[in-house]
Amino acid sequence: MITAIALVSCFLTALILTPLVKKLAFLIGATDNPNDRKVHTGEMARLGGLAIYVSFILGLFILKPENEYLPFIFAGGTLVFLIGALDDIKEQSAKVKLIAQLAAAIIVIVGGVQLEFINLPFGGVLELGFLSIPITLLWIIGITNAINLIDGLDGLSAGVSAIVLATISALSIVQGDIFIVAMAIALLGGTLGFLVHNFHPAKLFMGDSGALFLGFMIAVIALLGFKNVTVFSLIVPLLILAVPISDTLFAIIRRALQKQSFSTPDKSHLHHCLLRLGYSHRQTVLIIYLISAICSVAAVVFTLSTLWVSIVALLVMIIAIEILAESVGLVSNSYKPFLRFLKKISGGTKE
Repeated sequence: MITAIALVSCFLTALILTPLVKKLAFLIGATDNPNDRKVHTGEMARLGGLAIYVSFILGLFILKPENEYLPFIFAGGTLVFLIGALDDIKEQSAKVKLIAQLAAAIIVIVGGVQLEFINLPFGGVLELGFLSIPITLLWIIGITNAINLIDGLDGLSAGVSAIVLATISALSIVQGDIFIVAMAIALLGGTLGFLVHNFHPAKLFMGDSGALFLGFMIAVIALLGFKNVTVFSLIVPLLILAVPISDTLFAIIRRALQKQSFSTPDKSHLHHCLLRLGYSHRQTVLIIYLISAICSVAAVVFTLSTLWVSIVALLVMIIAIEILAESVGLVSNSYKPFLRFLKKISGGTKE
């Protein structure tokens, strides 16, 4: 009952607060102007992450989760939110934002949040040893920026984050992890309340204050919630976060092939590719929601099924993601190695 009350309270808080945040954003100049890389055509308010952040704090007051990690997670999340809010008001350099993210990640690592081992699929564990801290840093920074990178269409980042948080909440309830349930529910309520105003046509954007904060918090709670699963520790959060992770990985491949810096912005992310294929703004967002939901269902199957069923589900998802990426031209229109392989096999079979 208290969890439901917190969810509704956080939802209503963000729902009511978001229009006020919009007025504040215009007042202090936290706005986003259109350019050749962006989809929107007029000046839009940013700073929507403030509504999510405040509703999250309310959720913590209601649920009162008790955990030794909480002060460090809250401190790291607040730091990331603040640098995002500064960026919403006046654009900060990529270097400054990365330094803040590293500092936030180090705060939670010092507090004890680390990936120290990985459960192997056929029994036993792989101790990470001295690699524990670098891998944890890579995970937190990677997921934080992955959520930020998909924030390119109305409601996209908020909706995908909501699907991710709902899945984490459900699996944590099954696992009996009260702390992760509380954190995920507090974030989920605020994200859904904000999404009402952010879905196409959006009344304002979440900005870096929202995207970086959500990405950081999702990275940390996913790491804490699933590092002790009994099959293969990182697979569950990887599946849940498959959409932002795969979009980021293909962006790295794309920019590497084009000999561009990773920080170079472009219009070749998944949502851009779907728009070029002729889907509308809303259709594109809903398609990506569906893909994210399918990945989340696969994560649930992976968690609850036998080892071999889990492995098959994982292989199917990897193949499906690769086919999708090649079909929409996520790397380039000429990058289709797996589709060419399938065509070759199909042609060989006919002969």
